[in-house]
Amino acid sequence: MADTAIGVDIGGTNIRAALVSAQGELLAKLSERTPADPLVVLERVIAMARELDTPEVLGIGVGIPGRVDVDSREILSGGILNLSGLDFVKRLETALQKPVVIENDCSMALIAEMRIGGAKGYQNVAMLTIGTGIGGAVAHAGRIYHGHKAAGQLGHICVSQDGPPCPCGRRGCVETFSSGTALRRHIAESGLPVTTIREIFDMAAEGNATAVHVLRQWATPLRAALDNIAATMDPEIILLGGGLGCDAARALADLPAAAPWFCPAILPAKLADDAGVIGAGLSIFGADALPQGKRVVLVNGVPASGKSRLAKALSLRTGWPILSLDSIKNPFLQHIGPVDRDFNRTLGKASYQAIWSFIAEAPASSTFIIDAWFGFQPKAQLESYISAAQIDHVAELWCKVPGAVAGERYASRLKDRLPGHPGAEYVPELIALADRAEPMSCGAVMTVDQTQEPDMAAIMAWLSGVFEPE
Repeated sequence: MADTAIGVDIGGTNIRAALVSAQGELLAKLSERTPADPLVVLERVIAMARELDTPEVLGIGVGIPGRVDVDSREILSGGILNLSGLDFVKRLETALQKPVVIENDCSMALIAEMRIGGAKGYQNVAMLTIGTGIGGAVAHAGRIYHGHKAAGQLGHICVSQDGPPCPCGRRGCVETFSSGTALRRHIAESGLPVTTIREIFDMAAEGNATAVHVLRQWATPLRAALDNIAATMDPEIILLGGGLGCDAARALADLPAAAPWFCPAILPAKLADDAGVIGAGLSIFGADALPQGKRVVLVNGVPASGKSRLAKALSLRTGWPILSLDSIKNPFLQHIGPVDRDFNRTLGKASYQAIWSFIAEAPASSTFIIDAWFGFQPKAQLESYISAAQIDHVAELWCKVPGAVAGERYASRLKDRLPGHPGAEYVPELIALADRAEPMSCGAVMTVDQTQEPDMAAIMAWLSGVFEPE
């Protein structure tokens, strides 16, 4: 059993621990009630980790219910359970003699959901975990966003300045209205003889006005918080996780977004209570558990097929750098001046070689987007470059346009192209080329219709499947 880690999720109600594989599989699980005393919590975590530990375990990841400075591995503050002030990491590492990673508990859950759960294929995601309290996490370009130290405390978005006091020191945070603790308060204040959200839903479905009112009390502040998240962060999706995530999504169904500008999909998380321990385990494998092989995305197509625009959109979502033939070749054309077509092709070949030389020298975990018309060189040349650069995964986005569209686009851009690029005489040749051109097929291929706006969510989901197969 090689390459395993221990994931620990410290919740306000339960501590969960699990043995986790590098692929996010749960190999063993433990669960205990969370003690009220922070020192006893630490001792319980040590005991549970020891029970799961084996020689193959690489380290222990722990999701903390509070603000965490990931770089210094310091717990800054807590809410319902405050673990700040304990020398948490040092004591855990001393006891287990293995490296420890700590992160906010919701950030750990988001790592898991982006890797194997409801946010797989998305790069810009916000998530709330709704349980005893409300946790929050944000991912930008595929990575957890930490801000200065501890960004993503979405449970502390204020929805009413006159609301109940919150452990954070303010009043009216969404956690005080829409957490599990708040739901129990709403039920108690209503006088309904029920204890669970399921009973409330059943009574509301039967037309009980008090049950409907309880659901509105619980969900309306959450709707306001989600609208604020959508407006300020513009995520692709917002996930609702934790023990009450699915129930919250159901309660929100009758509460549409306040403004049509800000309407990301709001989806229940898929991993339920296991998300925290899975993400905590995956955090040990580095880079939010992304695989370590060298990867390239070939954004391929004839000139004027929309390659550069697609490559830029992909880079904005992922943070992966773009290498393009023109970005290398054009500075030489600026200094050399006008050249004939043969010399332009020679510069293109040299730029192509330079791109692959850069990639060959890059670290093994690198991912690059290459923007080029790859068909100007033989497939065997591309295969040799891929082999020499030790690429583990190749994904090709084939930019498809009819010849007439490519010709029209190319002609409209002639005035913006540097001398040395083919001129108007190239348009008929390009039209014929576009109608017969095919992808290089050195790896998985996705055809992108470049007469329409690319579906970036679908492209990201496809790339995730290529680079991180089940």
